[in-house]
Amino acid sequence: MKKILVLFSYLLHPIFIPLFGSLFYLYGADNYLETLPKFLLLSQIILVTIFIPFTILYFLKAMGKVDSIMVSEASQRKIPMLVQIFLMALLLSKSVSLTVLPELFFFYLGGILSALLAYVFLFLKIKISIHTLGISSLTIFVIALSIHDNTNLISSVALLILCNGLVASSRMVMNAHTTKELLLGFAIGIFPQLALLRFWL
Repeated sequence: MKKILVLFSYLLHPIFIPLFGSLFYLYGADNYLETLPKFLLLSQIILVTIFIPFTILYFLKAMGKVDSIMVSEASQRKIPMLVQIFLMALLLSKSVSLTVLPELFFFYLGGILSALLAYVFLFLKIKISIHTLGISSLTIFVIALSIHDNTNLISSVALLILCNGLVASSRMVMNAHTTKELLLGFAIGIFPQLALLRFWL
C-alpha cells in the first residue's frame, strides 16, 4: 500500500498540474479552438511547464543544488520555484491570452499567485506542500469549469477530490511534510483560484 501511495507523488507531481488543467479546459469544457490550435497550445505548455523545468532540475541535481525531483529541502526550492513562476508568467504573456482563453489565463494566474505565496513561506522556513497546492488548485478549477459551462464533470471532480486525499497521504507516508504544511498547501492552492473566479465565472 505504501508503494502505491508513493506513486501518486510522482503521477500528480505539481509540475504536471498546468498540463492537466489545460487538458480539462481544452477537451473537457466548451471552447472554440480548432484541433490544430489546441495541439500547438498543448505543445507550448508541455515545453514551457514540463520539459524546460525538468531540464533545469536535472542540471541543478547534477550541480548538487537539489537532491531529487521532489526537492525535499526548503533551502533547495527557491531557484526551481522562481524558474517555474517565470516560465508560467512567460506562458501567460505569449500563449495563454486573456481575451481568447480567459478561463485558462486565470487558472495559470492563480497558480502563479499560489507559487509566489509558497515562495514567501520559504523565507519563514516553512516548506509548503506544493503537491497539495497543485492538486487543490486543479480541483477548484475543474469545479468552476463545470459550473461555467454547465457541463457534467461530476466524475472528474469526484476523482480529483479522491486524488487530494491520496496526494496528502502519499506525502505523509514519504515523511515529506507535516500536517500543517499539507493544510497550508491546500489553502494556498484553493484561495487564489477562488479569489479569481469573479473575473471569469
